[in-house]
Amino acid sequence: MHRILLFGIDLLAVCVLVFGLYFPRHRRRDLVVAYLGVNVGVLAVAGSLSSSTAGAGLGLGLFGVLSIIRLRSTELDQHEVAYYFSALALGILGPLTVGETWLGPALMALILLVIYLGDHPRLFRSYQRQVLVLDAAYTDRTALIAQVERVLGARIHAVAVERVDLVNETTVVEVRYSTAAALVEAVR
Repeated sequence: MHRILLFGIDLLAVCVLVFGLYFPRHRRRDLVVAYLGVNVGVLAVAGSLSSSTAGAGLGLGLFGVLSIIRLRSTELDQHEVAYYFSALALGILGPLTVGETWLGPALMALILLVIYLGDHPRLFRSYQRQVLVLDAAYTDRTALIAQVERVLGARIHAVAVERVDLVNETTVVEVRYSTAAALVEAVR
């Protein structure tokens, strides 16, 4: 398959990833340019290094280092990290496809399919994660869970205590729970 066609397939794939999946679901405008920039940057560097004597390994190593720096510069949710690495992978697959010509586009389609399904709004839609600051210092786990259930009016799946402040009488917890609507759906 001609390299320009592979580059075009990559650009189409990243547009589907960003404008068809990520932005309609999460509406975070600042990451749109990050995903597009990372993809096109990786595509350009991997494309130029794939035919040079420096080799693609050098380019991939450089982008590995850059992605670690980027991921440490701002806090990203796990789904945003998944989109970030999907944009990277799409950019790498275009120019570095060797062997079967259908393999690169097929792997790009697989990435898009997995992201589409894994981040689908209907998948686990009633399961939530939240960080709460409670106005009491809870050192007893049973009392803590009972209070969180009362506050959220939900079924608690996991509670992780992040901080207990005995002086100011607060407790910070990360809670994973399902809403009452989920319980009604499960019974039906």
